[in-house]
Amino acid sequence: MSASVQAVAPGLHRIEVPTPFRVGPVNAYLVEDEPLTLVDNGPNSATSLLALESGLNEIGYAVADLELLVVTHQHVDHHGLTSALLSRSGAELAVLDALAAPLAGWPAYAEGNDALAQRLMCRHGVPEGVATVLRAVARAQHGWGGAAQASRLLVSGERLELHAHTFEIIHAPGHSPSDTLLWDARERIMLGGDHLLEHISSNPIIALPLDESDARRALDEPCRPHPLPAYLASLRRTRSLRPAIVLGGHGPPVRNVPALIDERLRFHARRAEKIHSMIVERPRAAHEVARAMWGERALTQAFLTLCEVLGHVDLLAEQRRVLEVEEDAIVRLHA
Repeated sequence: MSASVQAVAPGLHRIEVPTPFRVGPVNAYLVEDEPLTLVDNGPNSATSLLALESGLNEIGYAVADLELLVVTHQHVDHHGLTSALLSRSGAELAVLDALAAPLAGWPAYAEGNDALAQRLMCRHGVPEGVATVLRAVARAQHGWGGAAQASRLLVSGERLELHAHTFEIIHAPGHSPSDTLLWDARERIMLGGDHLLEHISSNPIIALPLDESDARRALDEPCRPHPLPAYLASLRRTRSLRPAIVLGGHGPPVRNVPALIDERLRFHARRAEKIHSMIVERPRAAHEVARAMWGERALTQAFLTLCEVLGHVDLLAEQRRVLEVEEDAIVRLHA
């Protein structure tokens, strides 16, 4: 087989699908079972579709053979080809129950997500012009995803039963609000999306809540979701399961799961302390902290770096070590 296709466990194949994003290729996983199941797929592009088709062909299948598609979370590099695959295969689509409505109304959800990002950027010190440009850039990327109608709803705590595999569904919010883990307790294998990656630390991104009323509240009120505390709780739950292997959405399989999770937890604790020390020096807006930590990257990737700072501010706030104070329409952080 080519380097982009690899058998990672009995009946499980990883297919690397190219993306236009900095993160690089995304992993789709074919579960050779009844029904023939594909977990995640890739962004909506001809290049990605051709690569996925080629990978399936190497394993001995075609798109038309697919019987079940599963999407682990809402990011476009994981679900963008869903509509095309459904139309060519007649497969069922299974997603977390809370993700079904946002995915079915994808353009509106994506636009709302961008509106939330712009509001947060302006509120936390990103120059208005930068926030406006980045919203336009984000809007231009909506086409990498697309609406799709789920026919099966995955409920956390329930099981996805295939002929030879049984996966427990675990909702593990953090990297996104819809992160969904497929846990094979018998084989101790986890299909993890972007929950835990070997080569990079997954970034918990502030996103529009999946529930419509919660989403309206996030857009209308001076509040925000808190993905990093949720992510750390999800990591601790995964650690307690002690998987032998986590098949992630990017990069190689994770085999040293407890040790890697421990390192991720230490990493976030260290980063929170670093941010706290900067706030102790003087009150700052979160974007000021990001500029001090990442320089120009905090402008070109203003929202991602802002999410990184605010996530650790949330950890510090839980410890009552930081306060957010609004001053002249900008929130500043006080120790």
